This record gives sequence, structure tokens and C-alpha cells, in this order.
Amino acid sequence: MSRTLHHVIIGGSAAGVAAAFSMRASGFEGRITIVDAGTDEPYERPPLSKTFEDLGTPRPIVPSESYVDHGIDLVLGVRATVLDEQRHRVRLDNGEDLFADAVLLATGVSPRRLGIAGEDLGNVLGLRDIHDARAMSDRLDAGGHLVIIGGGFIGLEAAAVARRRGLDVTVVEAMPMPLIGVLGTGLAAIIMQRMHTSEGVRILTGRTAMEFRGGPEVEEVLLDDGTRLEAATVLVGCGVAPNDRLAREAGVHTDAGIVTDDHGRTSNRWIWAAGDVANYVSPYTGRRQRIEHWDVAQRHGTAVGANMAGLQVINTETPYFWSDQYGKRLQMYGRAEAGDRLVMRSTPSGDGFLAFWLRGDRLVASAGIDQPKELRATKPLIENRVPVRAAQLADPAVSLRRLGRTRV
Repeated sequence: MSRTLHHVIIGGSAAGVAAAFSMRASGFEGRITIVDAGTDEPYERPPLSKTFEDLGTPRPIVPSESYVDHGIDLVLGVRATVLDEQRHRVRLDNGEDLFADAVLLATGVSPRRLGIAGEDLGNVLGLRDIHDARAMSDRLDAGGHLVIIGGGFIGLEAAAVARRRGLDVTVVEAMPMPLIGVLGTGLAAIIMQRMHTSEGVRILTGRTAMEFRGGPEVEEVLLDDGTRLEAATVLVGCGVAPNDRLAREAGVHTDAGIVTDDHGRTSNRWIWAAGDVANYVSPYTGRRQRIEHWDVAQRHGTAVGANMAGLQVINTETPYFWSDQYGKRLQMYGRAEAGDRLVMRSTPSGDGFLAFWLRGDRLVASAGIDQPKELRATKPLIENRVPVRAAQLADPAVSLRRLGRTRV
């Protein structure tokens, strides 16, 4: 009698849930178990920093009944502590062991700690899960000076919400400009000016936090240049660290995340990885990296789940992300690099914009504010490597959709 195979997924993340359902869709008939330390059914993380409202019940990734309908077991409120490759066991913190024919690590990332004095004071917050979002919502209701350490998307989304609620907001960014690493100097300057300084956000660049002072709650932030900032609340959003401890302790190769091949396998063939924690070669940049965006995590999880079911799949979708700030939506396809040519296109309303990055005669990335249809039309241009000219991209009279129908 043949034994039923059992795949264990650690992490109820976007990648973990997508992988589970992909296994089923790809013909895997064995047992599937998702283990997650949280007590809530897996939920969508992106809405947490958009408005800080309606946080009573987080929005589920899939309806509850879908797990039952597809024969997927959820083990919630339990943390995986050890991966025992010799015995093919996953040890849990409730004392149980799960036998697994294969393990998928979809453990995501956690906010990076600064390692400075005062980091554990009251009202010094991070933002990763629903509990963090609720704490931040309470602090927004309380008012007072908000200092945000880090001008990434989470920090700027929080800044936008806080300003709309009337709080005094200061963003401290170590780089010369917020979002410069993602958008480049030109577009980052537009975002900073149009969407933040014009709304009254104070942005201090090229500076870092050295100490949080007060007690028992934070009262002041000391910067490296001696500047002191009054603070009733501090949100630390200066990057993330991959949750790769289980992999490291199991002897899996890690390097700024869990290193995998194109299909999601790690250096230990019993262990796979997907989503934000996985470090793999991106088809669009040609370099090994982690891409920390919800849509990318779902698509990567779907591909890895199919591979664990016995198929040979590589995620070739163009990387995509979005950010909501001040009632406007910034969206981006692809990835730009230093040296790519930035081309701007005006929009009829004048409120939004479209931006394109060219590498030679190939479009490698596009971004826009409140231009969803036009931006969506650039996806085929990127994926099909359609030759385009800068003048075509800059001209509002040229149809991006028509350009996308061109084939090389």
C-alpha cells in the first residue's frame, strides 16, 4: 500500500497560501499543512499601512471554507522551532512533531531593529502584522508628534495617513532622498515634493537615529547630527530582515535570505523556500535578490507550489507593486537600475504621471500615479522585450497598448 505524501508549509504568508493552493491545482493529492505562529487565519498584509482603519477583522487571503474545500490543514498559533532533516520531522513549540516529505519555508520578513538605546521604549513601533497596525492606529488617534525612521513605502504611507489626520510628521531617511533606490533620483524627487513636502511632511535626509529618549514612553529622537526631535510616537520602518533562522539552523545555504534555485529548491532537497524570504535570480534583473512585494510573493509561491507537486515552473511575471498615499495610487512594473534612461510622459489631467525606464531600446520598468490602464499596457512591452523609442514613450498621442501588440 502506498503511503500518502505530506507537504508542510511554514508560514501563512501570501507565498505560503499561494503555494498550498497551487499544489492542489497542479495535481498533488497528498496532505498539505500550513503552520503559522499567528492566531488569525492568513490575511492580506498590504492594507495594514494604507489607512489604519477597519482593523477589527483582517481581510483573509482566501475564504475560510477554501481550506476545507481543498483539503488544506491550518495549524494556527503554533511556531515551528526545528527542522529535523534526518527524521523528516518539523518540531513545533507545542511539543508535537509533524512528519513531512517536503517542507516549504514561506516565513517572510520582520522589521529590522536599529540596535540603539531606547528602542524598547513605549510607543516605539514597527509595522508587520495586524497587531502592529492596531497599535499604530491607536497612536494616530492619540495625536502628537510622529517621527518615522525610514522613508520607504511603509513609512511614507503612514506619513500620508498621519498628515491627513492632522499630526505633525517628520520622516528621517538615511539616503539622499526617500525611495531613491527604487525610483531613482528624478522620480523620487517628484514623489517627495508632490506627495509629501507639499502636504506638510518634514523630511530630513542623509541622517539616522542614534537614540530614543524618554521613559517609560518615547519623548525624543536624537539624530546623528545632534538634531533632537520631539516624538509622541516613533514608527521604525528602516528595512526588513528575512526570517531565515530555521533554514540556517538546518544547515541550508543562506545569504540575505534563503538561497534557492529557479524552482524554489534550497541546498537541502527536503527544504524549499518562497516569497519574501527567498533569494533567487530574478528573470528581470538577472541578479540574485529578494523582492519584497505582495504580488511577487503570491506569484513566486504559486510557481514553487507547482514545482513541489512535480511540475517544472519558473515565475516569469513582471514584478509589480503599488502604494497608496494621499488618496493616490503609485504603481510600478519591472525593475530599473542605475544607468537606465528615465522618460516622462505628461497626462491629460496633469495630476498624475507616467514614467518609463529604457535600457537601450528595451523598456525595463514603468511607473505611474493614477494611470492604471495606461500602465497596464506597458507590461507586454516589458515582458516581450519590444523595441521602443524614447520619443514614442514621451508622446501622449502614441498608444502604449498598440506598441504592446508589436512582436520582435
